[in-house]
Amino acid sequence: MISKNTHTINTNATIRQALEKLTALGENLTLFTINDNEVLLGVITDGDIRRGLIKGFSLDDIISNIMNTDFKYILENEISFDVITSLKKSSVKIIPVLSEEKKIQRFINLSDLKAILPIDAVIIAGGKGERLLPLTKNTPKPMLSIGKKPILEHNIDFLSQYGITQFHISVNYLKNIIKDYFKNGSNKNIHISYIEENEPLGTIGSVKLSNAYKNTDILIMNSDLLTNINLSDFYNSFKESNADMSIATTSYNVNIPYAVLDVENGQVVSFKEKPTYNYFSNAGIYLIKKSLISEIPDNEFYNATDLINKLLELKRVVTTYPILGYWLDVGKHEDYSKAQEDIKHIVF
Repeated sequence: MISKNTHTINTNATIRQALEKLTALGENLTLFTINDNEVLLGVITDGDIRRGLIKGFSLDDIISNIMNTDFKYILENEISFDVITSLKKSSVKIIPVLSEEKKIQRFINLSDLKAILPIDAVIIAGGKGERLLPLTKNTPKPMLSIGKKPILEHNIDFLSQYGITQFHISVNYLKNIIKDYFKNGSNKNIHISYIEENEPLGTIGSVKLSNAYKNTDILIMNSDLLTNINLSDFYNSFKESNADMSIATTSYNVNIPYAVLDVENGQVVSFKEKPTYNYFSNAGIYLIKKSLISEIPDNEFYNATDLINKLLELKRVVTTYPILGYWLDVGKHEDYSKAQEDIKHIVF
């Protein structure tokens, strides 16, 4: 997380003060110069200081003499997938996000992010995890540790790599353990709100309980998954296909231990010896247009599969996206044991 205080300096400060502040940073060696009204006016790097000294300025001259006024920034209301993708291809590492008055709202460290996706994330974390008893007797399944942190924290940190800052966690069973651990998300430089079920509402029913979504597209994800899905590509595919809903899928193979016969009118016309059939299975990760929330009934147990069926009946565009990387549903004891080993090798 990049602090505004450590990365800003007043334009009336001296070159010596700027050099001291740059030295204290240790990394991300860029200072953003602001006036008394906190309006961003320029940037200072050690290169700017060297060039200023060569031109004859002294360490006691003010930095407005040497600051670079040709710099990149993003307005808060203009952040987009395409803009961030373009900036990541340039040499820019830190980009300030400004208000319309050109005041710094926050910084984005592009070297730490895979992308910035303009979506809200809803994580469904209200289940009891009965198949993992007794582990879940006093701990909600999303808070079971894999490696050094809970499953849910792995997912939040992974989504944050894609610049997602608006999180909504749907809670029910032992909800206070989750709320007390993550609080409002400020320690991770994100915002977390909680959707509280009074009774189980299925894998998507609770999404209807909130009206706090900021973006026009929403990612919905089961909390008990471990995955390194390429979210940028998933989002791009969703937008390019103009889908109403896109379903992330994982490959599932069925091995038949016998020959399978094709029969017509009692006669064998062909056969396959011990064939393997490949199917695409629902991976529990969805992208939807926010407008679809109106299709979810109020306070009713409703699964994502119910919404899929309804959209198909309405002739809406529903697409799939294959996960080519890692994916594991941590639903059973053997899955939990596998996750403990896999986490040592997964590249997020």
